[in-house]
Amino acid sequence: VMGSFKGHALPGTFFTIMGFWWLTKSILKYVYKKQTRTCYLSSKTLLRRAEIWEGIVAVLMAFTGMAGEQFITGGPYLNLYKDGQWNQLLGWHHTTMYFFFGLMGIAQILCFTTNLVPISLSKLMLSNAFFVESFIFYNHTHGREMIDVFVHQLLVFTTILAGLVTFMEFLTKNNVLLELLRSSLVILQGTWFWQVSWDLELIHLVSSICKFSS
Repeated sequence: VMGSFKGHALPGTFFTIMGFWWLTKSILKYVYKKQTRTCYLSSKTLLRRAEIWEGIVAVLMAFTGMAGEQFITGGPYLNLYKDGQWNQLLGWHHTTMYFFFGLMGIAQILCFTTNLVPISLSKLMLSNAFFVESFIFYNHTHGREMIDVFVHQLLVFTTILAGLVTFMEFLTKNNVLLELLRSSLVILQGTWFWQVSWDLELIHLVSSICKFSS
């Protein structure tokens, strides 16, 4: 599915939405801290609820992505090994990417609903998800054309940067510049997926025209 327009547009939409949300949230947190103490405490409660809903949305997005990769027509249907060989490994790559972002969402829900885990765990899980995404797409281009490899290398570079910035957020606390940088890198990932989806659609259109002409 990921090799189609819909397969790239879906994660592109998810990354773009989350990127703009994180950008907005970082700005709001910075503005709220400049307010009076009473206003800040009330806004802190609101932001805590927003963090919980953010985790829920992340889990739903991840579940939607995994279900799409596995069960839409032509998917592996949770069958990793078939007829003596690996079954649609590229689809499993994408499922793994969604899975780790889903783990980040679960960690975020736990961080803001219980006292069992530190709040910084959500940042660590997000950093881990970015590094897993980098590893997946680095090994995603075996046997492909040079231009395809180069385009994926651009995404790998972006995801590694996002992972490093998020890990720096984990080590520090409430650094608005790092939050804004991470949000921008996530939006960049979203635009990458959308641009590739339109390229695939254009290639499919040209191929159809050529077949029709012949």
